[in-house]
Amino acid sequence: MAQCEFCGNDYDKSFEVRMQGSSHTFDSFECAIATLAPTCETCGVRIIGHGMEAGGRFFCCDHCAEKAGVQGLNDRVRR
Repeated sequence: MAQCEFCGNDYDKSFEVRMQGSSHTFDSFECAIATLAPTCETCGVRIIGHGMEAGGRFFCCDHCAEKAGVQGLNDRVRR
């Protein structure tokens, strides 16, 4: 069994995530997301999909990026 680094639960079904050369152990995807997922700079939501990045800043959508003054990002194809 291994202990979750987020909540401390000692769980027989824990799993390991390797990210940027570091190893992390969790007991649930919820704990992994709370620890590793970036946060939208504008609204604070955890980004668990692709999200958007501009100049090292993370956003959940182009609307939030535009509110932060970032132009040119699109989260859908305009026809």
